[in-house]
Amino acid sequence: MRYLNIALAKGRLAENSISFFEAAGYKCGEITNASRKLIIEDNENMARFFLVKPADVPTYVDYGAADLGIAGKDSVMEAGRRLYEVLDLKFARCKMVVAGPKELAGKLDSLNNKRVATKYPAIARDYFENKRRESIEIIDLSGSVELAPLVGLAEVIVDLVETGNTLRENGLVILDEIAPISARLIVNRVSMKMESERINKIIEAFRKKLEGKAYRP
Repeated sequence: MRYLNIALAKGRLAENSISFFEAAGYKCGEITNASRKLIIEDNENMARFFLVKPADVPTYVDYGAADLGIAGKDSVMEAGRRLYEVLDLKFARCKMVVAGPKELAGKLDSLNNKRVATKYPAIARDYFENKRRESIEIIDLSGSVELAPLVGLAEVIVDLVETGNTLRENGLVILDEIAPISARLIVNRVSMKMESERINKIIEAFRKKLEGKAYRP
């Protein structure tokens, strides 16, 4: 039996992700310790865990470097990888939105030649060009996208919103919702076939946890 390789996202997703795998009987809590080790092995369950940047989890899974992983829906949408999204884990909930100055509320359709500032260029382009059938100019930023409409860099932004406080503090409002976002269990397409028994047991354990039930293998 070979090791299952499992990619977990660094940061706020890590703790909840680990709790799901531990509910399935895996030992991976050590991965968040202040250690320079890149890979943690659970020899009893023949599994290896590693932490990567959230946006990279779908890439590791798509290429088969990881058999499965947990990533935010935003990372899955932005990456556009060929993989199976098998379960909504219901944590790290927020939403991907179009936002802009409050005077644009209800007037999104009237804006021509939109400039859209975002950390998510693929999501923004897909939304405007495929759903709204509009041509846009993407301004790709790595942070503080809320600033863009305030200084005239862009008319609107596409970004994640959790509470909406940052938008309100800067005089911005949600103009449209693109998609609900939460943590998702994703699986490599080949691994789902070759390691179906072990992966399906993990999926079953995760479902039990979501239902508030104990998992008994």
